[in-house]
Amino acid sequence: MTTLPIDSVLDDLIAALLREGRAVLQAPPGAGKTTRVPLALLPHVDGRIVMLEPRRLAARAAAERMAETLGEPVGETVGYRIRGEAKVGPRTRIEVVTEGILTRQIQADPTLEGIGLVIFDEFHERSLNADLGLALTWELRTALRPDLLLLVMSATLDAGPVATMLDDAPVVTSAGRAFPVETRWLPRPLPVGTRFEPAIAELILQALSETPGSVLAFLPGEGEIRRVEALLRPHLPADVHAFPLFGAMEQGAQRAALAPAAEGRKLVLATAIAETSLTIPDVRVVVDGGRARRARFDPGSGMSRLVTERVTRAEAEQRRGRAGRVAPGICYRLWTRGEEGALLPFPPAEIEAADLSGLALELALWGGDSGLAFLTPPPAPALAEARALLADLGALDAGGRITDHGRRLAALPLHPRLGHMLMTAGQDAAPLAALLADRDPLRGAPPDLALRLEAVTDPKGFAARRPFDVNRATVDRIRQEARRLKRMTAAAGQFDTAEMAALAYPDRVGLRRSGDAPRWVLSGGKGAAMDAGDPLARARLIVATDLDGDTREARIRQAIELPEAALRRLFSDQIARNDLCEWSRRDRRVLARRQERFGALVLDDRIWRDVPQEAVAQAALDGVRDLGLAACGMTDAARRFAARVELLRTQGADLPEMTDAGLLDRAGDWLLPHLGRCRTADDLRGLNLLEPLRQSLSWDQLQMVDRLAPAQFETPLGRRVPIDYDGEAPGITVRLQELFGVTEHPTVGPRRLPLRITLLSPGGKPVQVTMDLPGFWANSYADVRKDMRGRYPRHPWPEDPRVAEPTVRAKPRGT
Repeated sequence: MTTLPIDSVLDDLIAALLREGRAVLQAPPGAGKTTRVPLALLPHVDGRIVMLEPRRLAARAAAERMAETLGEPVGETVGYRIRGEAKVGPRTRIEVVTEGILTRQIQADPTLEGIGLVIFDEFHERSLNADLGLALTWELRTALRPDLLLLVMSATLDAGPVATMLDDAPVVTSAGRAFPVETRWLPRPLPVGTRFEPAIAELILQALSETPGSVLAFLPGEGEIRRVEALLRPHLPADVHAFPLFGAMEQGAQRAALAPAAEGRKLVLATAIAETSLTIPDVRVVVDGGRARRARFDPGSGMSRLVTERVTRAEAEQRRGRAGRVAPGICYRLWTRGEEGALLPFPPAEIEAADLSGLALELALWGGDSGLAFLTPPPAPALAEARALLADLGALDAGGRITDHGRRLAALPLHPRLGHMLMTAGQDAAPLAALLADRDPLRGAPPDLALRLEAVTDPKGFAARRPFDVNRATVDRIRQEARRLKRMTAAAGQFDTAEMAALAYPDRVGLRRSGDAPRWVLSGGKGAAMDAGDPLARARLIVATDLDGDTREARIRQAIELPEAALRRLFSDQIARNDLCEWSRRDRRVLARRQERFGALVLDDRIWRDVPQEAVAQAALDGVRDLGLAACGMTDAARRFAARVELLRTQGADLPEMTDAGLLDRAGDWLLPHLGRCRTADDLRGLNLLEPLRQSLSWDQLQMVDRLAPAQFETPLGRRVPIDYDGEAPGITVRLQELFGVTEHPTVGPRRLPLRITLLSPGGKPVQVTMDLPGFWANSYADVRKDMRGRYPRHPWPEDPRVAEPTVRAKPRGT
């Protein structure tokens, strides 16, 4: 058997694992950890070994390679379990499983009876199921199975945090054996606007022309693989055979892509599925497009979307290492050396960006997440959104505990949405559940979901009737999964396709907005749109089963029309009848409506004609807050009254605040009773707030205000002069001669605040401003008298104004 780099540390790993019961193994790509470690540990483990792989292809390939090493068929000592497929037998000691399988096993048997070792392979990929599986395994080991051995294996992950989480587990490192790989970057950045597929196709052709080996090219997804394959086909050298490789391919095509080339050279166009776990024997050259596709979840919209992003440095290094697995190699990169510094170091953990509905359901089934050790805790907003969805589906009760329905959903290999649909609608929903769980089987078709279901349920007839490009492998896979789901489900009531879709997506029922553009508001509160030419564009109600996840207005990729009668039948208990009386900021008036609502959808909207005055007043109060007091009857008299009250309050009097902010804050107390007949902005402008303000005070308070902060000052002649309380200090404006004989400066308030007096000439012009009238008489008056006598000789200007008679009259002519 060929020696691999991992062999040199196997003894250390076995000793550490048996001594501590847990360990972390760091080994670079190509070291052999996936196939050598389980076999080496087998004689030292009591019970079965379960090893987790992030992908079905990797799980199957690892099991087949280990079985080949033992000279046995798969299903003897080594077997595998993946969704919808299992090859294990009574003598199986090593089971390679996809990560969700372990969670199901733990939930069914929290002691993992009969299992002696759990291995998390390729943990650096940080899938959601791996993070959850590790958290659950660690807790059950701590609480129930201290004898359970636990090993985490990774190629690029920083082992420190994982080891710390596992109570300072020992770390074993393999140096690996990487053949040298030459890296070739672009000489200059791609021009802005360059299309990806032609650029990567050109780089692949360059690699084929410059090197003799087989080539592995990394692309984001199946769509890019198909388009690049079509671009390359006319230009490939005669000795080069192209093979696509992605997760949704049928098993035979995957084997062909992984097998050694029978003749000539091989070109494998692969997604990130080929980054780890798999060795393609003939590959000496890697062409990296520099893009990765990830699922991103927006908790605000409740939608996930696949986004194409630049690879991280860790992913780029993983891909580069594929060229040096079995011999020296070359890696071509579709970016410049200078652009490399802008790459992020590691991809985000899936738990940070994914839909957490499945995780939330598993946590509820487990009994909660208290005490669970997550390497990266799930984000609180996304987890709250997931739990809200589960409550809407009936999987959680009002206290957040799992219901019997939720337990049934957790047992299904489906997203909780689709599980709820299947459990409610029964076997007839199996094809739709399988369809919605898989990728779109039609290329270039309108977004009508019914077309997809027709292609799945009647593929031959569909091909004869419809001119659309059908992915046969996807259709076959969906049909196979539908048969499996049907066996897991009992018969139930009669539901059509649109009703089934609404059961799965109650938050994505859409009501068409008014206008010509096909735009809908979804019951969850977000917006969605499709192209005007689509057959569904005129539908009033739809169920959107696939959207691009745009947070502003999502593009509908898949939907079906929903009759309103069906909506009312399905969700009669959730359709609320609301009487709505509110202020419209747009119309500047009170609007009173009687509505039927399903979530954010207004199914029926009528005028509420007999609306009570109390409701009108409450809505008009919102109008006052919208328009402001200045636009709602705050007359000069009302403003002066509020200023008088405010002056006394700031001097310690027991009075309510009458600043604009204070008045608006408690407007419900003093203003609401006066708004019952106000329906428009004009009605509010016609108010006079003086009387409501006065009524807001008690009789004793009004008396205090009138006594200590009077509205007017009475001159010696008995004339009442308004006191202005709006300035820095209360003030009056009065003719100088009218204050003759006044020897004490007038004051207001409990603190005897002096009035600010503006003294006017006989012509009404200000001649002096004073807050000390006796001081003015004694000092400045003489200069004013000297100046004013010449200007106004017919008016009295006595030498001592303190003893003169007040007057506003001029002297008779001739005197």
